[in-house]
Amino acid sequence: MDLVIKNGTIVTASDVYQADIGVQDGRIALIGQGLEGQTTLDAAGQYVFPGFVDVHVHLQMTIGDITSSDDFATGTIAAACGGTTTIVDFVDPKPGQSLHEAVSDRRAEADGKVAVDYSLHLTATDAAPETLAELPKLAAAGYTSLKLYTTYPALMVDDGQMLHLLAAARECGVLPLIHTENHQAIEYLKAKLLAEGKTAPRYHPRSRPPLVEAEAANRVLALAGLVDCPVYIVHVTCQETLLAIERARDRGQRVFAEVTPNHLLLSEDDYDRPGFEGAKFVLSPPLRDRRNWEHLWRALAEGGLQTVATDHCPWTFAEQKQRGRDDFTKIPNGAPGIETRVPLLFSEGVGRGRLSLNRFVEVCATAPAKLFGLYPRKGTIAVETKINDGTTFHIHLPACQSGTLEEMIVEEKDGKNPSSDDSGDTKRILVMDDEEDIRGLIGDVLTHFGHAVEFAGDGAKTIEMYRDAMRSGQPFDAVIMDLTIPGGMGGKEAIKELLKIDPDVKAIVSSGYSNDPIMADFKRHGFKGVVAKPYEIRELVETLNRVIAGS
Repeated sequence: MDLVIKNGTIVTASDVYQADIGVQDGRIALIGQGLEGQTTLDAAGQYVFPGFVDVHVHLQMTIGDITSSDDFATGTIAAACGGTTTIVDFVDPKPGQSLHEAVSDRRAEADGKVAVDYSLHLTATDAAPETLAELPKLAAAGYTSLKLYTTYPALMVDDGQMLHLLAAARECGVLPLIHTENHQAIEYLKAKLLAEGKTAPRYHPRSRPPLVEAEAANRVLALAGLVDCPVYIVHVTCQETLLAIERARDRGQRVFAEVTPNHLLLSEDDYDRPGFEGAKFVLSPPLRDRRNWEHLWRALAEGGLQTVATDHCPWTFAEQKQRGRDDFTKIPNGAPGIETRVPLLFSEGVGRGRLSLNRFVEVCATAPAKLFGLYPRKGTIAVETKINDGTTFHIHLPACQSGTLEEMIVEEKDGKNPSSDDSGDTKRILVMDDEEDIRGLIGDVLTHFGHAVEFAGDGAKTIEMYRDAMRSGQPFDAVIMDLTIPGGMGGKEAIKELLKIDPDVKAIVSSGYSNDPIMADFKRHGFKGVVAKPYEIRELVETLNRVIAGS
C-alpha cells in the first residue's frame, strides 16, 4: 500500500468501527486489520471520516460590477482546511449565452486552480426552447442538477417558466435546486421600509420574512407536484417552510431540503450589532428568530432536512459590504462558511447531542453525494477495486458480520438453522428502502429462504404496491420498511396509510437510529416487528418469520 491509516475509528453514515485503511494510487484499496504501507499515519484515538461534500457554494461569483472575495483557489483551500474535499458550484449564464457556453466559461475559471474536487450545477434563467433543448444533452454529459430562482431579477423565472423547466428536468432526470422567496412581496416590503427611512441592516430580515420564503416554497412544490418532479429546496430557514415540505411529502412528492450552519447557529439578533456590523450577516434568506433553531435541528436529526451546505459567498466588509451603508438593499448578499461548516456541525451538532456521529456524516457527506451523483466515489469510506477496464466493484457492509448469509447457508445444510421457514409456502415480501445495496442484500437473503421479494423506494410507492396487491387477490404477507426516507415518505408516515388499507398489515420497521421513539415503541405505531440497522441477517429472518406466523 502507498499509504495506510492505522488504528482509527472509521465513521460512515451507517457504521462506527475500528480498522486500518489502505490507499493505493490515491484510492481506498483495502480496509482491514494489521495493514502495512510505505507511509503510515497513526489515527489511534481519532475518528476517520469520509471527505465531506458541500453542494452549495458560490466562488468567484460576479454580481453587477463586483466579484465575491473568494476565487476558486482561495475558496477551495479553505474548504480543504475544513475537511471538505468536494464542492459543487454553479454555472450562471450571461444574458444571451447558451448553457453549453456558460459551462465552458465556468470550467475555464476553475480548472487548474481548485485544491479539491469540484462539480457544477446548471442555472436556468428562462424556459426558451433553446434552453429546454440543451438540458438532455447536458444531463447526458453529467450535468444532472439545475438551479432555479423565484427572486433576483437577473436570475428569476416566473411560474410558467418554472413549470416548463420542472417538466423538462423530470423528463431527463435532472434534479432542480430551488431558491424560494416571493420576489414581488420582497420588492413591496423593501420599498415600504425605505420610504419610512428604515435603511439599516436590521431591516433586511423585515424585507424577507418567513412568509415570503414559505409562500414561494408552497407554490414551487405545487408546481413540482403537477409534473411529478422531485425537487431540492436550498437553505431552508424557518418552521413555515418545513411545514410546506412536510405537506408535499405527505402528498407523496419527492422533496429534498438543505439547511446552512448560518441558519442553525445565528439569528436576526445579529443584525442589531453596533455600527454597521450587522451588514456582515446580510444574506438571503435572512437569519431568523432563534425559535426556528429548535425546528431546524430537529428536522436535521430526524430526516426532514437531508443536507447541510453553506451557500458560501463572502464579500469584503471594508469595501464591498460598505456599498449598502445608507441603504440595506444595496448590501451584497452572502457570507462565508466553506471552512467552518464541518467543525461547527461537529461541535454544535454531535458535541451537544443534537446529531449522532452517523447522522453527522450522512448530512455532511453521504446524502449530498448520493443526491448529486457522486456516491459511492464520494460520501463514504469503502473499497473501490478495478479488476479491468470498464469493471468496478464497490464493496460495502450494510449488514453486520455476525449471522452472515454464508454462515446461515452452511448451518441450514447441517440442519442447525432455526431461521428457515419450514412451512414450504413462498411468502410475498415487500421491502421499502432507498438504498440499492441494502435492497440487494435483503433480496438475496429472503430469496434464499424461499420468499418472493418486491421493492419500493419510498412510502408512496409502497402504499401503491400494497393496495394493488390486495386488489389483485395476491396480497403481501409482510412489509419491511425503513423508518425514514430522505426527501420522501418513510415508514413512520407510510404505516398510517397501510393500516387504513389493511388493519392487519404485518409491517416491520427498520432503522439505523435504534434509539428513535418509534423503534423503541414500535407496536404502538402499528408495526408488528422491528430490526435495527446495520442488519444482523439472522435477526432479520427470524423477525420476519415470527411476524408472518403472528407470534
